[in-house]
Amino acid sequence: MQTVILADGAFPKSEKLKNLLDNAERVVCCDGAANKLVDSGREPDVIIGDLDSVRPELKMKYRDILIKVSDQDTNDLTKAVNSCVKNGWKDIVILGATGKREDHAIGNISLLASYSKKAKVKMLTDYGEFVAINSSTTFNSFPGQQISVFSLCARLKISSDGLKYPLNDKELSAWWMGTLNEAVADSFTISFEGDGDVIVYLLDGKSR
Repeated sequence: MQTVILADGAFPKSEKLKNLLDNAERVVCCDGAANKLVDSGREPDVIIGDLDSVRPELKMKYRDILIKVSDQDTNDLTKAVNSCVKNGWKDIVILGATGKREDHAIGNISLLASYSKKAKVKMLTDYGEFVAINSSTTFNSFPGQQISVFSLCARLKISSDGLKYPLNDKELSAWWMGTLNEAVADSFTISFEGDGDVIVYLLDGKSR
């Protein structure tokens, strides 16, 4: 069973993500995300953050599951991930991390690289999935699935197998360089050697 962390971005709209919320072993809300979860008719299991965005009546109702972390050197999403790892909840799906302020979305996506060193973590949106890897990895896919690859280390030489536009020891020195690719089979592999982090985006459904 997975732990769902709900960040305070756009609340999930797709049935797939709503089902994840309904069937998760636990839902950990990042601060004000608790307002949205409760408004959707669901209950949080943990609310964590500096708690400045949780409505007063919810602070009272859920006072027994509030975790206040005032550290300003980390955002609420990182506080939630760290709390889950501390509790041994290491199979994590992050929802609500995008869809509002773009700078927050970019920051949250980039943080996947550090989270993946502590736990099994992926970030889902209404449109697709972000996964961070730090070694060669094979992904389940399907012909026509849209794939983008982002390197957090400009000098990392990345190769691929099973993509329409192959990467052959390619240095992705700009974010756009590995975008808008496409799977050609039921799986694809992103491979590289050395230290570095890569974020892979897989679009749900057929090509759009």
